[in-house]
Amino acid sequence: MKPEADPLLRTVFARIGKPPAADFQPDPFQMEALAAVGQDDCLVTAPTGSGKTWIAQEAICSVFKKGGRCWYASPLKALTNAKWVEFSNCFNPENVGIVTGDTKENTNAPIIVGTTEILRNQLYDTMHTGENLNCDLVILDEAHFLGDRDRGVVWEEIMIYLPARINLLLLSATIGNAEQIAAWLSSIRGKSCRVIREEKRPVPLYPLFLHPSGRLMPLVHQNRLFGKIAEFVERRLSGRPERGIPPFGEMLDVLTPFHLLPAIFFLKSRSECDAALTRCRPAEGTPEDDEAFREELEALLDRFPYLRNHRQLHELRTARVAAHHGGQLPAWKFLVEAMMKRGRLRAIFATSTVAAGVNFPARTIVLLNSDLFNGHEFAPLSGTEFHQMTGRAGRRGQDRVGFMLAVPGRFMDLIHVRKLLLKKPEAIVSRIRSDFSMVLNLLLSQTPEDIREIFAKSLATFQQQDRKRREEDRTDQVDLWTEFQRHLRLLKEEGFVDERDRLTQNGVWASKLRLDQPLLIAECLRKNCLPREDEKLLAALIAPFVYDGDQDLLVVRSELPRRLTRGYDRIREKLADLTEKLKAEGFSAAPLFLWPAAVIHEWAMGGDWNRIIGKTGLTDGDLAMLVLRTADNLRQIASLKETHPQTATLAARAREAILREPVVFE
Repeated sequence: MKPEADPLLRTVFARIGKPPAADFQPDPFQMEALAAVGQDDCLVTAPTGSGKTWIAQEAICSVFKKGGRCWYASPLKALTNAKWVEFSNCFNPENVGIVTGDTKENTNAPIIVGTTEILRNQLYDTMHTGENLNCDLVILDEAHFLGDRDRGVVWEEIMIYLPARINLLLLSATIGNAEQIAAWLSSIRGKSCRVIREEKRPVPLYPLFLHPSGRLMPLVHQNRLFGKIAEFVERRLSGRPERGIPPFGEMLDVLTPFHLLPAIFFLKSRSECDAALTRCRPAEGTPEDDEAFREELEALLDRFPYLRNHRQLHELRTARVAAHHGGQLPAWKFLVEAMMKRGRLRAIFATSTVAAGVNFPARTIVLLNSDLFNGHEFAPLSGTEFHQMTGRAGRRGQDRVGFMLAVPGRFMDLIHVRKLLLKKPEAIVSRIRSDFSMVLNLLLSQTPEDIREIFAKSLATFQQQDRKRREEDRTDQVDLWTEFQRHLRLLKEEGFVDERDRLTQNGVWASKLRLDQPLLIAECLRKNCLPREDEKLLAALIAPFVYDGDQDLLVVRSELPRRLTRGYDRIREKLADLTEKLKAEGFSAAPLFLWPAAVIHEWAMGGDWNRIIGKTGLTDGDLAMLVLRTADNLRQIASLKETHPQTATLAARAREAILREPVVFE
């Protein structure tokens, strides 16, 4: 590639640079939002980087000064940890606490940050005890997660259960039907929900196209594909699609002279992100930059010494590039984020997880594909996904303009990308559904008729009624009441609920198991098939319940400790009847593979991290996730101190046995 730029780009490239320093002045929409949340509920939808966190911080400050209490909920532990640090600096550490599955600090503080699941669980508890949530303002960050296929139910439950006296502030960059969400909230909470919408990006976005020759061009001209690009697309459609790894090093060489770095390259898979590093050449920097880079990197490596052997450290040191995805260690991702935020990296190669909540914008985001794996299949990028990605382009206070660079390839539909530039985020659709944990927790404090009324307040019901008014037929509507009754019938048959629709003693303690597989683990406790004295074995035997994939890694049973295989076989035998019943009734029952138990047992026994990785072929991130999810299940079991004191104590010790570096870090 030979770095060149179309003459039409001279004007926009001349704008590249840092805007002059200026005293902060809140935008009108920020002041409107503050005024609104002081009186009622408020939904703020504004582009990434436009200052939604400032609204949250000022709203917290207003409540805090009056002696009130606030709860700030986010979807990601990494984002929650970042807000804990940020708010501690702003309001002093003694006034800020954190509650996640991994961390519990200063929980009586007037300002709490935590994950949405923890807030939902606290609402379950207050409904059960009849107490009020000791709070005056709840902030739900990344509120578009309400439409998330897997986790949106948690956001919806919070909005339904939250007492109306507590004001609610919703923050998001991408909600296409904000007025409908606000109307629903107003209808169930009996108070106004103001929508504050800001369309203007804080840093304008300019779309570019990279020709295979190395020539940069405008992607669009007068809302159409730039003429030369349209010709290129027509020729490419009639030819053979190219294969192989894109020349990432050459791309960086093109972006460098035009001052388009740092960049985030969004790629399809973890393996593509890792492979991209090998195509990048050493960076050339000034002696001052080189020295600052070395000092900051060494400080982070001193903090996490086990990362000195990380297999991608060489590329980070020499080429100043890094991969960021779910297959990485939490500490490595933290290091990459820290170096990127400080402006020390030229580029990161990332999966779409970077777009959802992790805060490190760049001058340019690079798209090589116009589709995305949504957790189930590859599908064309939606307006919401596109806005989440392009929201990272342009750093407020550091850039006058941000860029989106489209690179042609096998999976790049440039016509689709052009349409996305003008497309609004999609409407959020309710994701509420029943599961056994929800039903058990609601029955702690509600009758079935109460629960029927709760479902009548759901966004799903509101949207169904809205569609009927507009005479729109939908065949995918979920009957929440019928689903609830299915779950209730099985809970009665299994002795967790009595004939008067009240929880039995078993049902009460089983409700505390807020897990993916609460009935299976409850059955293990009822049939006494969990270890009573060996905490490392307990950790191992809980691991199969947390793995929800379909990959069955090969393990040689004869090489495993007898107590492990005996314990595993006993659990499978004791759960056989319930597992078959769940399947027969149409409920999911994940297969209990042996390999997670073998992996966690070796780790709990003090096994070497790199040896386990090498032997199993797991990625760092997947092994870390297995450990963390096992620890979270053990935490739930450890809460059963009153009914299962011995197992609860053992579960707490088991959790300590597996939560160590490099899985956790300070």
